[in-house]
Amino acid sequence: MDRRALIGLAALSTALVAEAAEASGKSEGGGAPANAYIPLPTATATILRRDGRRGVMTVEVGVDVADTALRTRADQSKPRLSAAFNEVVRLAGERLLPGAPPDVEWLSRVLQAATDRVLGRAGAKLLLGTVMVV
Repeated sequence: MDRRALIGLAALSTALVAEAAEASGKSEGGGAPANAYIPLPTATATILRRDGRRGVMTVEVGVDVADTALRTRADQSKPRLSAAFNEVVRLAGERLLPGAPPDVEWLSRVLQAATDRVLGRAGAKLLLGTVMVV
């Protein structure tokens, strides 16, 4: 096998991968960029179940940031966002009556306020995934 052809093929494939990654970062149709979504770790809290035993409340969260400067700040603030979200979910777990469903509307309002507070300004949209009590 010709090693020079193999080296040339490796360089070509690297260039194609870089070009594809650059193209996927651009949006089509003037909407938000493809990498505007920032996933965050699942926030959890301990709750009291109806039978008196301990349970767990989990909330899947993410942030959608269209502004490039704010997205950079949100990327850098992931640990602070995660800590703020865990604190809000802990408060929601304390408020939760045994056997009652969580108040998702209150949770989303307070999580959005925490997002704006951590990032320093509005512009990031909080996205809720699954809110589960086990």
